[in-house]
Amino acid sequence: MATSTTVYLWKGKSPKGETIAGEYEAEDRRQVSDYLRKRRVTITSIKKKPKEVSLGFLQRKSIGVKDLSVFTRQFATMVNAGLPLVQCLDVLARQQEKPFFKGVIAQVMTDVEGGSTLAEGLAKHPKVFSDLFVNMIAAGEAGGILDLILTRLAVFLEKADALQRKVKGAMMYPAIVLTVAVVACVFMLMGVIPVFAKMFEDFGGELPMPTKIVMGMSNFLSAYWWALIAGIFAFVVLFKKYRDTEGGRMRIDRLSLRIPVLGSVLRKSAVSRFTRTLGTLIGSGVPILQGLDITSKTAGNKVLQEAIGKTAESISQGDTIAEPLAASGVFPPMVVQMISIGEQTGALDEMLAKIADFYDDEVDTAVEALTAAIEPLMIVLMGTMVGGMLVAMYLPMFKMGNLVGGG
Repeated sequence: MATSTTVYLWKGKSPKGETIAGEYEAEDRRQVSDYLRKRRVTITSIKKKPKEVSLGFLQRKSIGVKDLSVFTRQFATMVNAGLPLVQCLDVLARQQEKPFFKGVIAQVMTDVEGGSTLAEGLAKHPKVFSDLFVNMIAAGEAGGILDLILTRLAVFLEKADALQRKVKGAMMYPAIVLTVAVVACVFMLMGVIPVFAKMFEDFGGELPMPTKIVMGMSNFLSAYWWALIAGIFAFVVLFKKYRDTEGGRMRIDRLSLRIPVLGSVLRKSAVSRFTRTLGTLIGSGVPILQGLDITSKTAGNKVLQEAIGKTAESISQGDTIAEPLAASGVFPPMVVQMISIGEQTGALDEMLAKIADFYDDEVDTAVEALTAAIEPLMIVLMGTMVGGMLVAMYLPMFKMGNLVGGG
C-alpha cells in the first residue's frame, strides 16, 4: 500500500545566516526536519501547505521564452560578477514576480544547497528548463565556464524570443481582421437582417435570390447557433487529436511548409531555430549527436524533426552532417553548403550562428512579404462578406422604390 505524503512549507536560516524558505513533500514533519538538518538549515517553522483553489486562468504554470531569457541574462551577470550560485538563485527568486517561477527557482536553490549540481536542480523542472538549457548548463559546470554558457544561453533565448514574436506578429494581423469580419457578419445576421426580413414580409412580393440566401443564413443562425458552436468545438477537438497522432502531425507540418508565402516564413524560422540551437550547443561543448537529439525536439516542425533524426543516424554511421541534410530535401542548398564548409574548416558552431543570423533577417523580409500579401486579401474578404450582405438587403428596397415610383 502506497504511503500518503503531504507538502510542507518550511522557513529557516542557512549556515551563513541568510533567511531561506521552500517546500518539501514528506510523510510527516519529522522527515522534513531530518531533510533540513542534513543540509545544515536552522529551522524556524514547518507547516502544511494549504490546499489551493484551482484558478486555471490565474495560476499560470508555464514560463515564456521572454521570462526565461530575462532570468538567464540576470543569472549570467551575477555569476560573471563572482557571486556564489546559491546567493544568485536567492536574489533571482526574491525578485521574481510570478509565483510559480519563484517557487521553481527556490527549489533549485534548495537542491544546490543540498549538494546537487545546478544542472541536476534544473533538470527536475522540465516544464521550465528544456533539455537544451540543462545540457548547456551541465557542459558549463563541467568545463568551468558557467558564466560564459549562461551568457550564450541568454543571447540564444533573446534571439529565439525575437524570432517567435516576428512569426506571431505575422499571424496576428490576419487573425484580427478575420475575427472582426466574422463578428460583424454574425451581428448583422442576428441583429440587423431580422429587422429587414420583417419589413420584407409585410411588403410581400418576390425577393431577389441574394436576399433569400442572406435571410436563409440569418434564420439558420438564429435557430441553430448552438449547433454551429458545437460543430466548431467538435472540429477543433478532432483536429487537435489528429494533430497529436504521428501521421497527422507530419501531414499538417508538411502542408504548412507548402502554403504560399506563409510556408516561407515557417520554413525560414525553423531553419533559423535549428541552426542557432545546434550552433549554441556545439559551441558550448555538447557532443554533436546529443546536440542533434536535443535540436530535433525543439525543431517545432515534424518534417524538420524527422530530417534531423535521420542526420543523427547517418552521423553515427560515419557520415558528415551536410550529406543527410542535403538528402532530406528540407534544408535550402545554401544552408547545406555553409554547414559543409563549417565542418571542413572546424568552425561549425560559428558557421551555424552566421546561418541563423542570415535567416533571422530572411524571416523579417518574409514577414513583410506576408503582411503585404495578406493585407489587401483581408480587405477584399471583409468587404465581400459585409458588403455582400448590405447589397442583398438593399436590393428589395430598390425594387420597392421602383414599384412605388411606377405607381
